[in-house]
Amino acid sequence: MNITISDLFEAGVHLGHQKRRWNPKSKVFIYDHRSGISIIDLEKTYKQLDQACVFLQELANKGQKVLFVATKRQAQEIVREVATGLGMPFCVNRWLGGCLTNFETVKRSLNKYRRFLAMEADGTLATMLKKEASVIRRQMVRMHRGFEGMLEVNDLPDALFVVDVNYEDIAVMEANHLHIPIVAIVDTNSDPTCVNYPIPANDDSTKSIRIILETVSEAIQVGLVAHDLKQADNKRRKKIISNEEIASHGAVTMDAALEIEAAKVTDKDEEAAIASREKPTVTQRRRTTKKVEEKVKEKVEEKSSETTE
Repeated sequence: MNITISDLFEAGVHLGHQKRRWNPKSKVFIYDHRSGISIIDLEKTYKQLDQACVFLQELANKGQKVLFVATKRQAQEIVREVATGLGMPFCVNRWLGGCLTNFETVKRSLNKYRRFLAMEADGTLATMLKKEASVIRRQMVRMHRGFEGMLEVNDLPDALFVVDVNYEDIAVMEANHLHIPIVAIVDTNSDPTCVNYPIPANDDSTKSIRIILETVSEAIQVGLVAHDLKQADNKRRKKIISNEEIASHGAVTMDAALEIEAAKVTDKDEEAAIASREKPTVTQRRRTTKKVEEKVKEKVEEKSSETTE
């Protein structure tokens, strides 16, 4: 991580809620109560944040998705900005009940919203009757509020990142029911035992939320870059193997080589014949066979010369 405990202190991460509102289960992360305010232990925050970053980086390295959930006003814009930059799904307007536990129904609604967007893009909506078009547009406004940031979601997320588990209690309950791991910013009035990777921090301050999210974003970005490099390397390896498949097997027989070359050459000749709307003639097939024999002889001679050297 590129931050220090001093950075967390300057962002006000240590400031919790009033003492009368504290949750006894958050005691393990509280440093002290001063002037009626619960103070969060920043050393433990730093440790928990590091563990969460390692977990999220591993997920991104495997190409898995993290759903960001933050519908409270202070976190909406920050989460929208971070999730969009990472190409991850997010929910910042309203959490739809059953979004995880009733995913099949939500998926059908998502497909319907995508169909409406396609109709608007290709001009189909403009050609419809005014009354029908207005009904669809009203539905699109309502769907945009619920599905903004989730248009690319086709399966359940592999993890959730939640800002304020009290505010997003329904999302947390659904994820726990489906055994989806949760990373969450947990304040002193919250229960840290309901999430897998609690990050004790002030979840009401914009500065506090931003520094946590930017740190998490950097970790996920590292994992995504590693995943992309791995994918590119796998594609390159497959291409090399396919190009050198015949050459790497010294035990390829004359008949097998003939069949391979014949398939390549005849395909080209037949494609040319089809393009000119003519069937391949006997003369063309004889020429094809002759070409095949000459190419195979050349390859066998090259192979034998390489082995002798």
